[in-house]
Amino acid sequence: MLLTIEKIIFLKSIDLFSEISQEDLQAVASQLEVLEYQKNDIIIHQGDVGTSMYIVIHGEVDVDVNGKIVATLGEKNVFGELAALDPEPRSATVIATKETLIFKINSTVIYNLISEYSNAARGIIRVLCQRIRESN
Repeated sequence: MLLTIEKIIFLKSIDLFSEISQEDLQAVASQLEVLEYQKNDIIIHQGDVGTSMYIVIHGEVDVDVNGKIVATLGEKNVFGELAALDPEPRSATVIATKETLIFKINSTVIYNLISEYSNAARGIIRVLCQRIRESN
């Protein structure tokens, strides 16, 4: 189990949250869900409607689109951000490739961050732009 201070330190190390005050990250940290997955566990299913994004704390996941692995993500990588911003069917299945620990952040927390911190919005936009560039 991670302590609140450990969650804050980890969040602070991610571009998305780096400019948010420690006090405000404490509020975010208290709303995070910490999830543990074993190798081959499915974290999200393509086609399911989602309202959360995820951050890999440690471990590794494969991103599978229509049966093809399109990316492998490790520590500090974000996924599921599209569905968290716009609850449409997920565009990929994400599968743990080894024991993996993940933060789950619900859309309500994300929307509150965006409304209070333009840097959080910019960080999410950067992640989305990077995904688009990588897919082309």
